[in-house]
Amino acid sequence: MASQSQGIQQLLQAEKRAAEKVTEARKRKNRRLKQAKEEAQAEIEQYRLQREKEFKTKEAAALGSHGNSAVEVDRDTAERMARIQDSYRGNRETVLNELLRRICDIQPEFHANYRVAG
Repeated sequence: MASQSQGIQQLLQAEKRAAEKVTEARKRKNRRLKQAKEEAQAEIEQYRLQREKEFKTKEAAALGSHGNSAVEVDRDTAERMARIQDSYRGNRETVLNELLRRICDIQPEFHANYRVAG
């Protein structure tokens, strides 16, 4: 009986060692899968950045003149607005004085179509 008990003990120990080996193998496998996933993510990110850079280059080439024209239009608009403002400031007094002179200098006269009844 003692030998049977000892044999069962050895079998249980062997089974325990096998279970530990399987568990360790699963852990290694999971670590390797995680590492492979991280490597794939890094590779995907690198590819995405490369494609994005190529897209930006092509976009700049296609829209280069368009982007510059927008800046040029904005600059031209600002210059025109500045000229209009300067013209307004320079001519405001003259125009107001002329308007006031015409409004206040009333010279009564008959209209050309006026007929005296009688």
